[in-house]
Amino acid sequence: MTKLRKSELFEIILDSLRKSGWFCLQLSNHSEHPLRVRVFRQTEAHTVRIYIWNMTHGGGAARPPDEYRIQITGIDHFEPEIQGKTLILGWWDEAEVFAGFDFRKHSGRLGYSPSIQIRERYLREAYLQGFAPCYKENQEVAIAFRPDFLVEYIRSLESLHDFGKQKTDFDVLASVASDPEGINDTDIKKVTDKRQSVAVSVRRILRDISFRDRVLTSYLFRCSVCGIQLELVQAAHLVPVSAPGSTDETSNGISLCAIHHLAYDKALISIGDDYRIILSSSSLRNLKDAKRDDGIKDFKLGLRSMILLPPAIADRPNVNYLRRGREIRNWID
Repeated sequence: MTKLRKSELFEIILDSLRKSGWFCLQLSNHSEHPLRVRVFRQTEAHTVRIYIWNMTHGGGAARPPDEYRIQITGIDHFEPEIQGKTLILGWWDEAEVFAGFDFRKHSGRLGYSPSIQIRERYLREAYLQGFAPCYKENQEVAIAFRPDFLVEYIRSLESLHDFGKQKTDFDVLASVASDPEGINDTDIKKVTDKRQSVAVSVRRILRDISFRDRVLTSYLFRCSVCGIQLELVQAAHLVPVSAPGSTDETSNGISLCAIHHLAYDKALISIGDDYRIILSSSSLRNLKDAKRDDGIKDFKLGLRSMILLPPAIADRPNVNYLRRGREIRNWID
C-alpha cells in the first residue's frame, strides 16, 4: 500500500482546491503540519487548518477486518483554527478518497498511539458515489468523499458532522449520498430545519459531480468544438439548469472549453441538429458595428466543422435538447 509523504498529501489537498475553482493561499510551508490555507471565491472565504495522515488497514485479531484508520503521530492534541475551520483528514490512495472526522469529538488530549477509524465500505462508496456518511458511535459521523467534494466539505463542515444528532437526519443524508437523483424535496423536508439547506446543497453538488464526470468522460475531456484538453474543459448543459425541462442526462450535456462555453451561452456559436458548428452571422454583424470584432479570424480558425461526438450514441447531444437550447439562448443565424 502506498504511503505518501506529508508534502505529497498537502499537494493533493491544494490541487483539489484549485480544481474546484476556488483560490487558495497557502499560509504554511510544506514542512509544517498541519497545513494552513485561506480559500476564497467572490465574497466567501475560509481559513482552514488541515491535519492529514494516510489511511491504513487497521484490521487484526482484535479489530474488524474491514477497518481503516489514521494513526495520529507527531502531535498530542489537535489545535483549533481560531475563527476558522479545523479538518482531520485521512487519505486512501488506493481509491483516491478522503475520510473526514469531527474535530469536536477529538479536541481533548490524545492518548497513547491514538487512531481514528472508518469502515472500508464507506471509502469504497465515496469512490463510486462521490460522498458517503458513516455513523460511528456517540453521534459521531465520519464523512468519506472524493477530492471534488472537498470545498463543499469545508463549507458545510460542522453541519455535515451534526447529522449524527438525529437518526432521521442521518438517514436522509445517507439517502442523498446513495441516490442524489432519486431523493426528492419531500424527503429532504424530514431533516431538521437548520440542516435542510446542507442536504439540498449536498444533493446539488453530487448531481453536478455526476453530470460533469459523465459528460467529460464521454468526450475524453476534450472540447467538442476545438478539441483542446489542458484541464480547461467544462461540462455545459444544452438546456440550462435553471430552465424548465432541464435534466442531468448525459445527452443534455456537451464538453466545452471555457471560451467556447461562453461563446455558446452568448449564442455566438451554436450546434445544429446534424452536429454542425454554426457561427451566428447576426452576432458577428453586431460585434463589427460595435467595433468589438478583433480576433474573429483566429476564433473562426479554431472551430471544427462538426463537434466531436462521444462513442456511445446514448451520450450524444439529444436533438430536442439542442433545439431547446437554441430557443432559450435566442439563437439567430
